[in-house]
Amino acid sequence: MSDPYIGEIRMFAGNFTPRSWANCSGQMIAISQNNALFALLGTTYGGDGRTSFGLPDFRGRIPIHQGRGNGLTPRFLGQRLGFERETLSTNQMPSHNHAYVASRDDADSSNPANDVMASQSDGDQPYAGSPSDPANFQQLNSQTIAFSGDSQSHNNIMPFLCVNFIICMVGAFPQRQ
Repeated sequence: MSDPYIGEIRMFAGNFTPRSWANCSGQMIAISQNNALFALLGTTYGGDGRTSFGLPDFRGRIPIHQGRGNGLTPRFLGQRLGFERETLSTNQMPSHNHAYVASRDDADSSNPANDVMASQSDGDQPYAGSPSDPANFQQLNSQTIAFSGDSQSHNNIMPFLCVNFIICMVGAFPQRQ
């Protein structure tokens, strides 16, 4: 790896950690053995600031740049946000309804006017109400509709490919501009 800066983070596809680098797994590091890296990171990623400091932890996380993008909330170094699973309640969903027009009249066409669903002439009557007058449309029979969601969590993980994030422990100290 060519001339890395201390604190530089790279992705590495190998199954080991190269010499002078450490995995970004949130581990605590002794300040006394890594003064230069501590000077750059401080306690941004953990530690007590007296004897130890933390390395960034990319396990299950993706990196994003600090700051505030147009129309976005600000992000700060070391900030962790997001969840692998998310539960949405009906209060978090936009208000909406599902209109459905059906008739108790027997079906007499495979392509009815206004696409109105009709009952089977010799079967169940799955629709409640008769739409002979649009003002008289009624709700669907309770056997044909049900609540959805039930506040169950869903997977909130985007597609990913797992690689190692490594941080340079020994290298050139970066100079400020």
